[in-house]
Order: sequence, then C-alpha cells, then structure tokens
Amino acid sequence: MTDGTGHHGRLLALALVVGLAFAVLVGRLGQVQLVGVEAFAPAAEPLDTRTLVVPALRGRILDRSGRPLADNRTATVVTIERRAVVERPTEARAEVRAAAGVLGLPAEDLVGRTWLCGEDGSPDPPTCWGGSPQLPVPLAEDVDPVKALNLVEQPERFPGIAVASVPVRDYPRPEGISAAHVIGYLGPATAEEVAASDVLVADDLVGRAGLEQQYDDVLRGTPGETVVSVDARGLVTGVVSRRDPVPGRDLVTSLDVDVQASAEQALATEMRKARKGKDGLPADSGAVVVLDPDNGGVLALASAPSYDPNVWTGGISPKDYDRLMDDEAGTPLLSRAIDVGSPPASTIKPSSVVAALRAGGSLDDRYDCPASMTVGDRVFRNHETFSRGVISFRRALEVSCDTVFYRVAYDAWRAQGGVSAGTDAPDPFAEAAKRFGFGRATGIDLPEEYAGRVPDRSWKRATWEGTRDEACARAEDGYPEVAGKARRAYLRKVAKENCETGWQLRAGDAVNLSIGQGDLLATPLQVAVMYAAIANRGTLVTPRVGRALVDPETGDEERVPAGRTRRAPLSGAVDRYLRGALRGVVTDGSAAAVFRSMPDDWPVAGKTGTAEAVGRRDTSWFVSYAPADRPEYVVAVVVGQGGFGSDTAAPVAKAVHLTLRGLH
Repeated sequence: MTDGTGHHGRLLALALVVGLAFAVLVGRLGQVQLVGVEAFAPAAEPLDTRTLVVPALRGRILDRSGRPLADNRTATVVTIERRAVVERPTEARAEVRAAAGVLGLPAEDLVGRTWLCGEDGSPDPPTCWGGSPQLPVPLAEDVDPVKALNLVEQPERFPGIAVASVPVRDYPRPEGISAAHVIGYLGPATAEEVAASDVLVADDLVGRAGLEQQYDDVLRGTPGETVVSVDARGLVTGVVSRRDPVPGRDLVTSLDVDVQASAEQALATEMRKARKGKDGLPADSGAVVVLDPDNGGVLALASAPSYDPNVWTGGISPKDYDRLMDDEAGTPLLSRAIDVGSPPASTIKPSSVVAALRAGGSLDDRYDCPASMTVGDRVFRNHETFSRGVISFRRALEVSCDTVFYRVAYDAWRAQGGVSAGTDAPDPFAEAAKRFGFGRATGIDLPEEYAGRVPDRSWKRATWEGTRDEACARAEDGYPEVAGKARRAYLRKVAKENCETGWQLRAGDAVNLSIGQGDLLATPLQVAVMYAAIANRGTLVTPRVGRALVDPETGDEERVPAGRTRRAPLSGAVDRYLRGALRGVVTDGSAAAVFRSMPDDWPVAGKTGTAEAVGRRDTSWFVSYAPADRPEYVVAVVVGQGGFGSDTAAPVAKAVHLTLRGLH
C-alpha cells in the first residue's frame, strides 16, 4: 500500500501550512483591529470569544494495492476579509465584481457570498455565506491559479482579497475506472445536520453515497479548533487558543482496480454489441459483482450506466444532477449491483433443487422435460420450446429445462393445499430462497442496499390488503383509458380476480418462483452470495468492501470487522451435486459455446438465466465461480434487456474471468 504515499504526505504538509496560514491571517486581523485601542485595557474586562472549527484533511479511499480511488488535491480559493465587507460594503462589493471579471466568473455569484445568510438583503442559500462571520469568506473555489495570481499582484486594487491553496476531494479514476457507485461522493452538510452535530459547520462536506457515506466518520477525521476574541460587531480581535485538526484515516478496500476496470470495460463492450447486433437489443443497464467466496471481499462492483464521480467536486450543477436522475438516461445514480432488484431467472435453480429435495424429492429422481406444461388455464413453455425427454436434476440445470422445475413446484404447491392453504403453510421453494439470503439485505458495508423480495403467501396477503380497493374499483369501472376492447376486457378480468381472491398464492405463482420469474426480485449481489455459498461448500458470507483503516501519520492499521456468516441450506452431498451440475453448464450446457476457448487451467462453473419482463426485452444473467475445483472468485453479471444469458451476460463474465486468471 505504498502507491500515492508521497503525494499524501505532501498534502498533509500542505494542510499544516494552510492551518498555519489561517492562524497567521487571524492573528493579523487581530493586530490590525487592535490598532488605536488602548494598550492597557482593564484586566477585569470580560473577553468575548468565538470558537472556529478547522476541518481535518479527509482520509483517502484505496484499492487493495494502495492505488487511490478517492484522494485529495490542491485547489486555489479566493477569499475576502469579513471586516472589509462590514466596514466598507459598497467598496468591497465593487472590489468583488472587479475580481470576478479577472477570474472570468459570474459577478453576482461572488457578490452573493459577501452576505451572511439571514442578513437583510442576502440572497438565498447556497449563494449567501452560511459560515462563521469570524472567518474569511470564500468567494470562489477551484479557480484558475494564474488568474488568481493577478489579484495578489494588485493589492492596491484588491486590498481585502486573499488567495490560498486548499485540499479538495478528487477521484483519480485509475485505469479509467468509474467505480462511482461503490466509492460515492461528498455533498454539503444540511442545516439540520449542522445543528445536530458538535463538529460540522456550514459548507462542510459529508459522505452522501457509497464508501464516502458508509465510512464518513473515520474518513473525516477530527476537526481542530481556534478560539478567537471578537469585538461588539463580531469581528476578530485576536487568537486565544488553537488545537490542530487530526487527519482522517485512510480506508483500504478489497477492490482491485484491474478487476474493476475489466468488469466495467467488458460490460460496456457486450452491451454495445447487443445494441448493434441483429436483434437490436436495448441493453440499457447492467452490473458486475466479483466476490471472494471465502470471506466476502468485494473485488469489483460495476454498474451501467455510470458517471464520472468528479462531477460532484466543487458542487454539482443542476444540469448534471438532472442527468444523473433522468429515467431516459437510465438513472445513472442508481447502482444496478445493490440498489435495484430484478427476477433472477434460472440462476435461482440451485435453490429450487434444494427445495425439491425438501419437498420429498431425491437426487436420483428423473423427470420428464416436455416442451410445455399446462397449469390451470395457462400454458408454461420450456425456455427452448422443445422436449428433452426424461432427465435428472443435473441435466435440467445444465440445459436450463424449465418444465422439470414447473412440475416439482406444482406438485409441492398442491401438497401444501393449493389456493386454500393459509399464509403460514410451509413452502419449500420460498423457504429455500430465504435461507439462501433472498428477501433481505446481504449486510454489505454500503448504504441503501435493496432487500429484494420473496413472494410467499404472507407477501401475497399483505400486497392484496394494500391494493384491494384499487383492484375492486377497476373491476367495477374497467379501464376505459386503455386502447383495444380485448385488452380492456383482459385487464378487467384480472382486476376482478385480484379484488376477490388476490390474496391467494396461485399455481402460476408457485411455478414461476421455481424458475426465478414472477414477483421474485433479487440483486446481483444477493445472487453472488448464494453462488459463493455453493463455491465455499455451504457458508453464506456477508460481503465487505472495507478491509482496513490506516492512520496516515503513524501507519497504524485497524482491520474492518468481518460480517457474520450463516449456514446455507446445503448438505455436503447436495453441494457436490450442484457443483458438478454448474460445471456441466459450462462444459456441456447452455454456456458451453461461450467458454469453449477458456484456458484449461481456469475451469469455470456457473448458470445462465434469461428473465422475461412485460413490455421489455429479456434480462440476461450469468453467475459463476472459478476455478471450479478450488473456487477463488465469484462473478455475477446481469444486463437489462440484454437477451439470453448466454448471449450477453456470459461473455462479460468470461472477460472478467480471464482478468482474474491473470492475477495468478
């Protein structure tokens, strides 16, 4: 972890210089303001003081090799003495307008900073200055240093204005990576946060997403304090005491820049190919998760669409913010790896094998794999739309036969009591999914993780109770706004069923769950955790991005506590069976064509998935681990509207696996 150490040392030295310069500035203010005051004030006169918070240098975020993912760089800031504004407001604001012309910046933005927020005539925040009236007011940050030098060289024209170098947050993007969704960004503290904190002041920056938010307390460090004496107008007259800030600790992560770069590049490449291919797939979103199956360490967490995290540095523009939140642009601010769930399709089938065994099946059983199966009044078709005869669970996994799982799920549903079963009726398929971690957050050390959903009978009941009134109203009034008589009739029929019996878990719900369709929702991270349990022979790990916290001055290291582990619903025999089947997917099943050229020394095991979505193209999944005989890495890939799992997601995983092989 030596990369960037010298640069960080220089920043620490810079921070010390800035702190000393601040102290000298305050001292000089005191000296200037004391001129003309009686030299010997009465000793008993009370001293009016103010305490100024001095922010600490923020800790860096590093990959596992010490390469900076979030760092600090120097920026030029232009300030004006608060005394100049108070004593000669008209002249000071004219001076600021002239300075804005030199800097090439909008004059009114800089002039607005000369007002304290809340003063008569002040503009609205954040244009006004919301900081301490005892501090020099920052007019403009991260300005062109050459232009700023022109201000310093004309002291007679700009007597109240000063220029300083300060540290600002920077995201270096090594190897061109974004990693924006895992690193996060900083944003100004709110008035409520400042009021509730003992250390935050106006204009302080705090973590707003990702690791910046999760580890904000330790990255921010401990601010210092400067106690100054002030006169009746609140202007500084001297320095009483000073305590230096303590820099924040560096966060060393489990992320690997090379693996992250591979994941982002492969995802972008295959999404582009899907859009340009003969089927013209939208391929509008995607994610890649790379885990260490033994300890849950996250080597990569890629999400598309993405963005440059530096867009937040210095304050994001309204235009850039709107773009990050734009649905038509794919809402780039959302992490498709942990924030968004989708049906996991056939990647759920290892869980369904476990459920079938709990429902009374055996690993030795064989099942018919017809082209389709009728459940109630609906025909459920096999993914490949043709029959494969009588096959085992292993072969059903290898070739992704849906009708085998339809049959075992339908039989289990009937054994539970069908639509008449109560909400507490045991459901082996829902229970197995929950025991593999679906339906609840994994506990990764990142904020805003989506818990997913397992649509069991309790969920059906709760959902019906929350939507019954609307369904009944539609059953009565229909859908007059919908075009097409047949479509209106169908929707009204569905509404009538949902009004009357929407609480029931129907046969279609049960069979859909068995193949990862319907109302089941999971994130790529959750699916990766399930496959990690298969790879490590039965342990559900808690994913972790943070590895250690390091003191930048002493080098002392504190390990980030590991998350808890749980046993997956796997016996040794079942785990060995699943591992054999997942290897067969790659050697003789639905992913064989993609991995045919994979080097022999890096055998991959995994499962394809193709999830149907109403009104959208299929979602492409591939979840895998390697080497198959001694797993070291799990790679989960999803591409929204990317088509078959073997067409788009599997090639992404292959590219990442080749990078992982190169690490050895």
